[in-house]
Amino acid sequence: MNYHPVIQYFVTEGVPVETVYLLLMLPVIATLVAFFRQIVGIKAFGIYTPSIITFAFLAFGEKGLKYGVAIFFAVIGMGILSRYLLRAFRLLYLPRVAITLSIISLTVLGILAFGASLNRTGLAAVDIFPLLILITLAEKFIATQIEQGTRTALLLAGETLAISIVGYFVIGWPTLRDFFLQYPWAIALTFLINIGLGKWTGLRLVEIFRFRHILKQES
Repeated sequence: MNYHPVIQYFVTEGVPVETVYLLLMLPVIATLVAFFRQIVGIKAFGIYTPSIITFAFLAFGEKGLKYGVAIFFAVIGMGILSRYLLRAFRLLYLPRVAITLSIISLTVLGILAFGASLNRTGLAAVDIFPLLILITLAEKFIATQIEQGTRTALLLAGETLAISIVGYFVIGWPTLRDFFLQYPWAIALTFLINIGLGKWTGLRLVEIFRFRHILKQES
């Protein structure tokens, strides 16, 4: 494939083309998260968390989505369990989070050992950085649990996972990859899209669905 001269320059200078592509995709994923928030009405854990989880899924490799989702659920599950286990100790926030992260890291280590015992070499050989990204999700989850309750935390976690999965497929779309490597200037369109999203004052799709009966009566 013929790269854009700018992309070709980076590659010639030793920058991996995959690194260039992923950096170009970050504005796209951030815009995707903003779209889900402003138009669809899905909040998730802000804009950073679903974006970074998307890249964590990609970093897991060929079966990244399957392994990533499994570890995601393990992190959330242990986050809920550890909160109830530690409630009786009445610990301050930071020590509680530290213990929770320790429990989750040991749980993930157990998952890797289990995968190795089943000859799941892809799972056993997962790089540390996507694992750390998913493990640190626990702190965001716990903070939301404390401030807004477990139900809201689970809802936001589910929304975060949904957006991350969509982002995973968007980044992995070969046609999109080829397009941005040939026309990297097109990334500027995300600025225009975000300006439009920032001025959006209409109802979100979730709100339209929630109040559909009222809207029908008014119409």
